[in-house]
Amino acid sequence: MTKQKSWLLPLALWLLFEAVAVVLWLSRDNLFYLLNFSYIGSSIALGLWLFRRNYPYARRVVQLLVGLYMLIYLGLICRENMQIEGFWYYLFSGVFEAATIHYAVAKIFGPLVFGRGWCGYACWTAMVLDFLPYKVPAGPRKKPGFLRYVTFALSLLFVAGLFLAGVGNMEKIMFWAFVIGNLLYYALGIGLAFALRDNRAFCKTLCPITVFLKPMSYFSLVRIECDQSKCIHCGKCARVCPMDVDVTDNARSRRNGTECILCMECVKACPRDAL
Repeated sequence: MTKQKSWLLPLALWLLFEAVAVVLWLSRDNLFYLLNFSYIGSSIALGLWLFRRNYPYARRVVQLLVGLYMLIYLGLICRENMQIEGFWYYLFSGVFEAATIHYAVAKIFGPLVFGRGWCGYACWTAMVLDFLPYKVPAGPRKKPGFLRYVTFALSLLFVAGLFLAGVGNMEKIMFWAFVIGNLLYYALGIGLAFALRDNRAFCKTLCPITVFLKPMSYFSLVRIECDQSKCIHCGKCARVCPMDVDVTDNARSRRNGTECILCMECVKACPRDAL
C-alpha cells in the first residue's frame, strides 16, 4: 500500500467528523461540539491510518483515546451521564444536548454509515473487556441475547420512574447512575468473559446499546466484504472473529451480520487478502 493511499480513507473519515463538528457547533452555538467531535474524529482517523500502516495495536490506540475521554473527561469530570440512562434523561427533559446528540450521531443514525464501529473503537466498557484473555470465543455463541432487551427496558423504566415520581436532584442522580452503572457493567462484563471464556460475552447478551445499533447496522455502508474469487475457505477469519460473524458471506442477512464491530481481525488473518 502506498503512503498516499494509506491517508485517503483516514482523511475522508476525519473530514466527515469535522463536518458533523462544524454543523453542531454552528447550530447549537456551542464550541464544545466542535472540539468534541474534532477530537473523536481525529482519534479514529489516527487509528485507521495506523491500521493501514500495519501497526498491530491501532484499534487499541483508538479505544483508549476515545474510551478514556468519554469515561473520565465527559463522564467523571464533566459529570455527564453518557450511558443510556443519560440519553433517556435528556430525551424526557426535551433537551437536545450531550447524551442525546451522542446517541443520535454514534448509535442511532451513525450505524447507517459505520455499523457497529462504535463497539469496536469507542466503547469504554469494551475498552476494558478487550484486554481480557479470551479475545477469540472458546466456543459457539450462547443464546440468551434477549437479555439485552431486558436491560434496555430496565434503563428506560428507571429514568421514566424518576420523572413520574417527580424526584429532585436529577442531575446528581444521573451522575451517580453513571458511576454505579459503569461499575456494574464492568463487573458483569468481566464475570461473563471468564465464565463463558469470551471477552465480548457482555456485548452479545446484556449490552442495552445494541438494541439501537443492530437494526441500523443492517443497512451500514461500511462493511467487511469477501472477494469470492480469492477466498479459499480456510476458516481463519471465522476463528479470529470475536463476534462470530460469517464475513465470507456478503449478504446483509449473513450470520451475525449486524454484530460486526469492524475490528479487522479477519482482514489481518486472511492469507489471501480476500477481505
